[in-house]
Formats: sequence, structure tokens, C-alpha cells
Amino acid sequence: MSLPPPDPQFVLRGTNDAVNTLHFHCSGQEPDIPRLFSGSSNGLIHSWNLKTRRVDGILDGHGGKSVYWVETLYGRDVLLSQGRDQRICLWDLTEGRNVVTDSIFTECVGFCKCSLLKVAEGRWIMAVPGKDLSEVRVLELPSKTSVCTLKPEADAKAGMPMCLKLWQPDSGSCPFLLSGYEDGSVILWNLSVGKSLSRLACHQEPIMSLDFDSEKAKGVSGSSEKVLCVWSLNEQQDLKVHQTHQLTNSGIADVCIRPDKKILATGGWDYRLRIFGWKKLKPLAVLDYHTATVHCVSFSNHSRPRERLLEAGSKDHRISVWSIYNQT
Repeated sequence: MSLPPPDPQFVLRGTNDAVNTLHFHCSGQEPDIPRLFSGSSNGLIHSWNLKTRRVDGILDGHGGKSVYWVETLYGRDVLLSQGRDQRICLWDLTEGRNVVTDSIFTECVGFCKCSLLKVAEGRWIMAVPGKDLSEVRVLELPSKTSVCTLKPEADAKAGMPMCLKLWQPDSGSCPFLLSGYEDGSVILWNLSVGKSLSRLACHQEPIMSLDFDSEKAKGVSGSSEKVLCVWSLNEQQDLKVHQTHQLTNSGIADVCIRPDKKILATGGWDYRLRIFGWKKLKPLAVLDYHTATVHCVSFSNHSRPRERLLEAGSKDHRISVWSIYNQT
């Protein structure tokens, strides 16, 4: 007989609004304290100390507009945040500071989250939804210089970009971008030439989220439908549907592959988290705790397997933290 699904290890409360995005940071070196950053619909970013399970700091730099993406640079003391005020802010958090030192005006009115990729020591590229309907800009950081601007052919009628994922096959090679669009398609872009390599229509509705496993050349996407789609990338750089999984209820707000590439988590409109084995998309558990849509799911990057955590943020103002399937 299978064991019943577990309860959360603990729950974080105090955002006072819907939680839209989560980002975990842990260097894995003592005495480093694991940090969780959350962005909420009230425009606030909370820095959580996961040892004390309390808020260590609150950042307010988006004029009360919803924050829907956060990511760390240079360790946990430099933070990027993206908000509905059409700004991406760069924060200095060293020695207790909470100062916006720079910002980028995106002119984007949608909810497409940025994607960040480290390409060399002290150098990143960032994919940003553009001003025009289907445009994505790629910038180099910290210089903010333009790498390329990506736009599908007009006859593709892809609509707005809904989600972005930068990735690199191996160190030093050309970076790529996967973008999910309003028409339910995924496009693979080669950033060195600024051209699309492949386009796959994998959903009937807008793609709400996607993630990609560059080791297995396999990705996953979710939409408002009752289907989870897994697709693969062959040596000719063509995207193909690998398999699909029918869900009980419609609506996948977020998908996330664990860093060890063994577990997939999804957050649903039906208030539930679903856990799958990533290799064969085998359903493992349905976690039922939240009382509203689960907007975001994130795995910790802790180096010790038994300390890996799954975090989920919800419209119900709560963040649930789970310890599941941590055996190596």
C-alpha cells in the first residue's frame, strides 16, 4: 500500500497578498543561511530566513505593482526583480542594504517572466519580453548591451511570449532560448545568429510555463488545458512531442524540474501541486494544502540531497515548503 501524501514541512505566512514567484539561494557552504526570495502582487519582495522561518527583509521598489520574477546575481546580496511597473530592478542587499542601484524599462505589458543565464564569470545574458507584441530582447549583464532581438515570422501568428528559458548545452558553447507563446507553440532560438531553429505547436491554449533539461534535451510545458506536454530536441535541433499526460483538472500555472533531473513539480489552478518522476513522467504524488491557485513552484539548490526542498507560492498568500523524494 502506498503511503499518503505528506504535509508541508512548514508554511511561511506574512506576504499579505498573492505570491507570484519564488527564488531559492544557498551556496551550500557553512555558515551560509538558506534564503528564499518571494515576489507578491502588492509589489513587495520578501527575503525569508529558512532557519528561523521568518522574514529578514522587505524590499519595496515597484510602486505597489505586482512582482512576478526574482533572481540573484553574485550570490544572494545582489537581486534582480521584475514587476508590472514595466521595470527590472537591480538591488544591492549587502550589509542589510535594500537599495535599487539600476533598472531597465521593458515597456512590456504582459506577464512573461525574464530568464537569466550565466555565460562566464561575472557575465550573464537575460531574455526580456519586448515592447512589440511577439518580441523578445536578449541583453548582456552587467553592461545592459543588446545581444539580439527575436521576433517570429509575421505569418506564424504566435502572439505574445508567455514564458522564456535560456540554456546552454555545455560550457563555452552558444546559448539558446526556448520561448512559449500565446498560440500554444514553443520556438527554439539560436542567439548567436538571432534566428529560430524550430517551432512546435504543442498546446491549443497559451503556454503558461515551461522548463528544459539540457542534459536529456527534453522539456515540459503547461497551459490552461488538462494536459502536460513533454517534448524533445534532436541532434538536428528539431522540437518533437515526446509524450503527453492527461490531468484531472485544467490549468498549470508553473512547472519546475529539480536540479538533479529526477523530479518534476507542477503548480495548478486547482490549488494542488503534482509530483512526477521526470524520466518517464510517472505520477508520484498530489500535494493538497493550498486554498487557491498555486502560482509558482521552485526547488532548492542545496548540495546535500536530504536538505533539498520544494517551495510553492499561492494566491492564498502562503508559501508551503516540502521535503519529498530526497533520496539519492
